[in-house]
Amino acid sequence: MKASAVLPILAALVLAPCLAHTRPAALRKLDVAQGRWTFHGRTLKTAFSKPGTWTWKADCRWSAPDRLFLECAFDNVWNGKPVRSLVVDTYNTHDHRYWHYEMFEAGAGGRHPFAAPLTIHGPVWIESGGGKKIRQRIVYRYRSSTRVDVAIELSRDGGIHWVVIDEGQGVKERP
Repeated sequence: MKASAVLPILAALVLAPCLAHTRPAALRKLDVAQGRWTFHGRTLKTAFSKPGTWTWKADCRWSAPDRLFLECAFDNVWNGKPVRSLVVDTYNTHDHRYWHYEMFEAGAGGRHPFAAPLTIHGPVWIESGGGKKIRQRIVYRYRSSTRVDVAIELSRDGGIHWVVIDEGQGVKERP
């Protein structure tokens, strides 16, 4: 066998274990969110909220070169008001949990980024957060690799009963 044929095979054998070690397999569950998405939804009239509409534009890409962090730039409009943010979703190998982090440019104070555990059960993702009196969660239900339903819910009783305040759908425009 020629040396020129052996070199690519040898490189693949050496690099494959290194690349597999740097990116946990659990991160593959986040692949479905990669791409450019457009969401449309409405805010419902509840004790927590007034009726309205919203649109989210999200562009989600893996961090380079390690693909450890799914980074999503959001350009949202809530009842005519812009809200821009950067989201990072990842899997933490220390605590073996998914995490959702969000930092705001507009629409919320920059001093208080949002961090929440992210639970993934098959096609259902739940970001959970909030304070002691009112809990919040965002529930994503992936219908396919290009369609997702989303609901924002609040609870006053520690998460026993949930009230949907926002609901909508997302469509992946391109990978």
